Amino acid sequence: MSNKEIKEFEKKLIFGLNLAEKRMLHEKALHEEFVIMQSADGEIRRVPAKQVIAENVIFQ
Repeated sequence: MSNKEIKEFEKKLIFGLNLAEKRMLHEKALHEEFVIMQSADGEIRRVPAKQVIAENVIFQ
C-alpha cells in the first residue's frame, strides 16, 4: 500500500468508528441506557447516553 492509500484507509476507518459510536449512543438513549466513561481525572462514571449526546455536538 502506498502512503496515499494508507491515509485514505485511516480516514475511512476513523469515519466508520465515529459513525458506529454515534449510532450506539443513539440506540442506548432510545432505551434510556447508560454508558461507562472515564473522566479526565481518571474517575470511572456511569452516564446516561442522552447526557453524552447532549454534551457533545459530534453525537447530535
